[in-house]
This record gives sequence, C-alpha cells and structure tokens, in this order.
Amino acid sequence: MRQPTTSGSGDPVGTTGPAPVMRVSSAYAPAPGRPVNEDLVFRFGPLVGVLDGATVPEGFDTGCVHGPEWYVRHLAARLGVAEAARPAARLTSNLAAAILAVRADHGGQCDLDHPGTPSSTVCLLRDCGDQVDYLVLCDSPLVLDVGGQVSVVTDDRLDVAMAELRQTVATVPAGPADRLTRFRHAVGVQRERMNRTHGYWVAAADPDAAFHAVTGTLPRSGPTALRRAALLSDGASSAVEQFGLTDWAGLLDLLSAAGPTALLDHVRNAERDHPDRLRRHKPTDDASVVFCEFAPTA
Repeated sequence: MRQPTTSGSGDPVGTTGPAPVMRVSSAYAPAPGRPVNEDLVFRFGPLVGVLDGATVPEGFDTGCVHGPEWYVRHLAARLGVAEAARPAARLTSNLAAAILAVRADHGGQCDLDHPGTPSSTVCLLRDCGDQVDYLVLCDSPLVLDVGGQVSVVTDDRLDVAMAELRQTVATVPAGPADRLTRFRHAVGVQRERMNRTHGYWVAAADPDAAFHAVTGTLPRSGPTALRRAALLSDGASSAVEQFGLTDWAGLLDLLSAAGPTALLDHVRNAERDHPDRLRRHKPTDDASVVFCEFAPTA
C-alpha cells in the first residue's frame, strides 16, 4: 500500500471480519500540491467504501476545531465499528450510528449546529453472500455492471441545489470587484441547504441524513447478478462527468484491464491538459476509487 499522500492501493484504515468473497482493489491520491487528502477509501470485511470530505473554502468558519480529513477518518472508523457490531443491520442504520458516534468524537469542543460543520459524501457496498447492498449519499457515484448491463447510481440532489444556487447567485452584481462577494454568497446559500428537505443530504452531524441516502440490493447469482462495481469520489468520476474521457462502461473496462491507479493517472493528465473542462471551483481535486469484482456464485 502506498501512502495516502500519493496514489495508492489497499486500506488506510484497517480490515476486520472474515475473508471477503469479492475481489477489491483501490487507489487514492490528494490533489497535486496538497499535503492533505480529504478523501478516504476503506474496507472492513465485506464492507467497502469511499468518503469525500467537503473542502472548506479559505476564510470560512466551520464552528469546529477539526477538519474534513479528521472527519472522514473518524466516520470510516465508526462505520467499521457499526458493521462489526451489527453486520445484518441496514446500511442506513449503521451510517446513522456512525454519524452519531462521530458527534461524540468531537468531544464537546465544536458547534455541531454550525452550517459549515465538517461533512462528507458516502458511497458504500457490502457483500452479504447471496446479495450485495449499496448506499450512496451526495455526489460520490457507484457504477454497476449487473448482468452485463452497466448503470450508475447517483444522488443528484446536490447538483439540483447547485443549479438553483447558480440562478440565485446570478442576481448578485457581477464584475471583478464583486467576485468575492458572489463566492461568499454562494457558499452561504449552499451551507443553508445542506441536510434540508428541499436541499441536499450529506454525512455531517445529523444522523437523520443517513436515512435520505439512495440505497438498493442486488443479487450475487443468476442472470442479473452483480459482476463489477466501482465506488468513486467526484475527483475520480470526473473522468466521465467532466472530461468525457470514456463512458461508465469504458470506466469499468479500464479498471478491469489496468486497475484503479490507471484511472487516476488519466484524470490527472486531463486536469493538466484540459483545465477548461472542469466545472469545479478547484482546478484539481482529491481522487479515489474502489473497484470490486465478483466471481460467479454456485
């Protein structure tokens, strides 16, 4: 396993439980020039996941003495504890328990009602033997090969909220002198919509967010069996969504043929060569992928 400060494969958190049935490989890398990786990949027995901590724009308060890197590491660890304690529980319930436990990890030092409190997307996959459970919360997509048909599970509520946000920000005066005002207004409005019914949902300090995740179950055998799956942070999914380097089926084929690190290499090359295609406010981003392959069951 390489260190989290460079592209790597494996599990930076730990592994527990019995030997899993699925084959898993992963890669993760911070944005070039950044010492901290706010993404995290992990595996606890049959449970794998990708977390993408929300970067705090410079100059913005969070009400918290901790940051996104701290939050994703604690959330992953707490998910592992919840999975070990209740392996048959629904993923939503274990995620809610993990979020609640991280609240306690703050140790009473932080204002957890602050709209800028640390938060993270969540993408989970759990092999239950005869079936596979999944959960997607916010913009870390899950790509699935089910019976040879490729589809993607997304939570588009952040995209919808951001589209509405852009319309709101358009009413703020434009011009170089007003750029900072427009940006601060945009961040403020986005924070107000986090974990709200008509906004978007993300793991933060409210365990109720877990029950708003996109979830499902897939068979492990038969003609509609799950064959492959890729869990992605948006830094990795940009290969399809921002740069159009391939489609979702092509992304899975690349992972099968060359592995997760090759996907991140393609993303970094695209960020360098085609910065005009980025829709993010950052010129580059942390990127993480977990790739799962399932052998046919008897």
